[in-house]
Amino acid sequence: MSKNIAVILAGGSGSRFGRDLPKQFLKVAGKKVIEHTIDVFEHNELIDEIAVVTRPEFISNIEQMVVNNHYAKVRKILQGGKERYHSSLSAINAYMNDDDNLIFHDAVRPLVNDRIIDDCVKALEKYEAVDVAIPVADTIIQVDEKDCINSIPIRSLLRSGQTPQCFKRGIIDKAYKTALQDPQFVTTDDCGVVRKYLPDVPVFVVKGEVFNMKITYKEDLFLVDKLFQLKSQEGSQEALTEKTKKQLQGKVLVVFGGSYGIGADVARLARDCGAKVYCFSRSLNGVDVSQTEHVEKALREVSEQEGKIDFVVNTAGILVKEALSAMEYERIQQSVNVNMLGIINVAKASYLYLAQTKGSLLAYTSSSYTRGRMMYSIYSATKAAVVNLVQALAEEWSNDHIRVNCINPERTKTPMRVSNFGNEPEDTLLKSEEVAIASLNTVASDFTGEVIDVKRK
Repeated sequence: MSKNIAVILAGGSGSRFGRDLPKQFLKVAGKKVIEHTIDVFEHNELIDEIAVVTRPEFISNIEQMVVNNHYAKVRKILQGGKERYHSSLSAINAYMNDDDNLIFHDAVRPLVNDRIIDDCVKALEKYEAVDVAIPVADTIIQVDEKDCINSIPIRSLLRSGQTPQCFKRGIIDKAYKTALQDPQFVTTDDCGVVRKYLPDVPVFVVKGEVFNMKITYKEDLFLVDKLFQLKSQEGSQEALTEKTKKQLQGKVLVVFGGSYGIGADVARLARDCGAKVYCFSRSLNGVDVSQTEHVEKALREVSEQEGKIDFVVNTAGILVKEALSAMEYERIQQSVNVNMLGIINVAKASYLYLAQTKGSLLAYTSSSYTRGRMMYSIYSATKAAVVNLVQALAEEWSNDHIRVNCINPERTKTPMRVSNFGNEPEDTLLKSEEVAIASLNTVASDFTGEVIDVKRK
């Protein structure tokens, strides 16, 4: 039976980066670049196995990384060579089934996503060679030896290549065997080898993403770090997945802010799946998330009654639509206390319980977290703080196997929104139940440190 094997090419020396340590081992967004890359393939449901190809002096580093991260799919750590194609050949020779799909990916492209990988695997059902590329944004010119324009190719036909590059193992093996007989063989690109030496084999191009960039120069590291901060996943909101329903059955879920809106829908849907749900809010039972003792007492009571807590969801929030110069200090303090200090209190108090169950914490942000908006200064600032807190805690708590994520819903019809905006056309708003479905699907997922976008269909 054929398998989908991700081959992570990590043989770079880092010479162009200007550092002794190769760029794949530098840290960005709290992890080594290569760890981010492996994580994506480790959690992709279509990938059966992972092989990492690296320089001999870094094999022990990769081995330790695999152990520390509990990577279940990394089955081979292979030695590469001086040139990139030596690393490709190492993986080709390590696998013998010609029907296997070899999915080559640069270790220094950590922002590859499931959509790209899934499209590549699907394309391999029809094609024997698959590339990933994006349309070029600028006009490309070709010059002569005097730096004068020689030709201007048609831009609509041009693409900028990325990875993964994917092949039936038998095809890429055949291409390289032919290429290695050519005394003038030079390449930096596996698809180029197939195109040149097996010209009758079509190479299909899957649409890439602009953010699927390669870290080549030190300036790229700063850009990728920012992209990780803004990185998001699209949440599934149409229905609870079968995995979610199974994960919720018999689990203990605590919802802060569960009296109405999204929180109430989260509680209702979770109960329908057989979860034991406890809701706390100021209107329900006087629990104020800005008060540390309130949060600690609520969680302690649930733990004493049920013996565990598996999931904690904090939907409590305040939206004050008002210019800062006109806001009373009491309103400012209340917004900061509920929106920012509230999730800090919930997170800190939940830690010990979630560490015991390897559970999940879910918070909520807003689309204004990426850039503050007029009339929303305090709200936007607190929602940006939520994202940073979630991303930081996902790293801090990774060794405890606690997953921490936040939901970023578009405009949603809730009592809080109605009180600020009045009646709006129904078709311009999300339903709170849609956000609740995406929330529970996230709680039950393997995601951590992610911003989950929920948008109107």
